[in-house]
Amino acid sequence: MKTPRRAPLPNRVDPFAALTSVQARGLLMGNRGGRIHRDDRTLGARRWASKAWICCRLSFSGRHRTVWGNSYTELFFLDEPTSLAAGHRPCFECRRADAQAFADAWAGAHGLSASPLAPEMDAVLHVERIDGRAQRTHARPIATLPDGAFIVLPGEPDVAFAVRGTKLLRWSHDGYRDARPRLDTGDVTVLTPPRILAVLAAGYSPMWHDSAKA
Repeated sequence: MKTPRRAPLPNRVDPFAALTSVQARGLLMGNRGGRIHRDDRTLGARRWASKAWICCRLSFSGRHRTVWGNSYTELFFLDEPTSLAAGHRPCFECRRADAQAFADAWAGAHGLSASPLAPEMDAVLHVERIDGRAQRTHARPIATLPDGAFIVLPGEPDVAFAVRGTKLLRWSHDGYRDARPRLDTGDVTVLTPPRILAVLAAGYSPMWHDSAKA
């Protein structure tokens, strides 16, 4: 008799910043500032432990972790545009070069004389990504959006699309599919926080899933 397969943990983050239970893991992991799971490896009402929402490499310095053990709650992302839409930034420990490039682009986009520290960015991002317990969204003209931005189109409130060149890529847990032409005009609902949009527009290049390049 086969042992029933255990359901995956609800540790996959979608562009709406929701945590879901799927088999796929994606290119990157991360956390929301600490532990938000319970001892039985389930979720309660909490969805973050602090304002430090980060996006990390899957492996770093040979470290091995028990997922949802006694430390922080590990989360997983299809790719970096997905994590940015959910309000996460690159980790300064395991992704030092990316994190510094992100901070430099932040400074350039906002006319700062020096790159901001992580806590400074986290404080701003937390306001932009959270509306009570829900994700905060923003209306923007689609023509102004940089590659890597995530949007929702009218009439399709539960579907996220990534902006990439002249196309909109429909997001799924397994990758991007059903590319369609990008709209030229009109406002859309944007999931990616405004400060991250500015970072992308200033030249920060996120790590895309291979399906976005097809």
